[in-house]
Amino acid sequence: MSAPLPKIAIQKAHRTVLARQPEGVIPWPMEPGSANPELQALALKSKKQPKVRFPKRPVVFVSDAHADANAFVDSLIVAGTVSCDKKGRLKLTRAGRRQEIIIGGDCLDKGPSNLSLLREIGQLYRQKARITLLAGNHDLRLLMGLLSRKQKTSVGSQHLFVRMGKKVIPLFREVFNQYLAGKGWDKKVPSETKCRAALFPSDEWFDEFEFFAAGHLTVEGIEREVGKMRSKVDKFERHCHDHGLTLRQVYAAARQCERLFLHKKGEFRWFYERMELMAKRGSFLFLHAGLDDDMARLVYKKGINHANKAFHRSLRYQDLFSFYYSPLANTFRTKYRPADLPLTNLGVRWMRKAGIQVLVQGHVSRSHGQRLAVKHGVLHIEADITLDCNSRALEGLEGRGMGATLIAAKRGVLGLSCDYPQAKWLSPKHLKQICGALA
Repeated sequence: MSAPLPKIAIQKAHRTVLARQPEGVIPWPMEPGSANPELQALALKSKKQPKVRFPKRPVVFVSDAHADANAFVDSLIVAGTVSCDKKGRLKLTRAGRRQEIIIGGDCLDKGPSNLSLLREIGQLYRQKARITLLAGNHDLRLLMGLLSRKQKTSVGSQHLFVRMGKKVIPLFREVFNQYLAGKGWDKKVPSETKCRAALFPSDEWFDEFEFFAAGHLTVEGIEREVGKMRSKVDKFERHCHDHGLTLRQVYAAARQCERLFLHKKGEFRWFYERMELMAKRGSFLFLHAGLDDDMARLVYKKGINHANKAFHRSLRYQDLFSFYYSPLANTFRTKYRPADLPLTNLGVRWMRKAGIQVLVQGHVSRSHGQRLAVKHGVLHIEADITLDCNSRALEGLEGRGMGATLIAAKRGVLGLSCDYPQAKWLSPKHLKQICGALA
């Protein structure tokens, strides 16, 4: 079984990208514990052929770039979507003009280049690229943290700034360096003590939250949240100092982020305005993490457009607590843990009735390229392939991250990753067989 790799337009400056791309194509391997060999055998015997519709135009799915602009650009180059001129400017290729780029969330945090990544995406928008930008948990954490500062202090939201944790601090460092350093940033910034009181939850919060969240979160969810916050409160200020930031500088950087992301003329206001919760293309549902029963029912009863409108209206009108722990937010947070909202057979039936056969997601980091996984009887394509340099260093992966998941009617699904020697190919026929075995 063989299939050609996509045609790749690579300039001389990007020969290193060509050198790191997968060589050849193999049928998608079935890994134990995911879409395992037993399922593959069952799929080959299955006589069921459910209607699996592919996207009308080819999709390039790139997820979890986590502020690594180089990895993001390399991924689009190896997918044949863009080329790069001598000055490093992106240009859509002929194939790129036909494709839809779906960014699977988690553009922000970790570093090293939050702002550069946003500017690269902005450049693609200016070139009229077809882009669907999905919400990731790290992206929404920043928004929640910024919005919490603008609202009246409450038990439900006063922890959301520190809840962003150490991974957001590189963004504050970037913002401070590019917009504030040497420009009288400290004017009208409160003292260190007052900044700490403004940014951190009160000591009473830990007792109050358990009662406040009762009935909204599971017992496991409350325990997990309180435990996580104890750790973040203890370490947040130290992480700031490790990056050379005082709490006053963090406070000033957060205020600058509000101007950049929330104000009408902010440079990155488009980021949250254009963001969607999910996108359905044919029988494929693209989202950051996964579904639960309530969201599956909403998608069937009201449709994807309704879910996306509810997402934006919730951000605009609801209190932050109700939003962040709701089924809407579970879509970009779940890992199907006991603390998460559940997906059961009932939700799977709603999903099937909505015409969804495959979920394409990020959020779950993989170090050997894309993986097929059957979760609660639904086929998931896990496409977070550890692109950013910080995650790669922690996982012992060499070199710069690169890769994308390509989905098209004639080719099927192609998983490209610099961490797997060949491209993983799932033919349309084999995909239908797997979906038939799961039906």
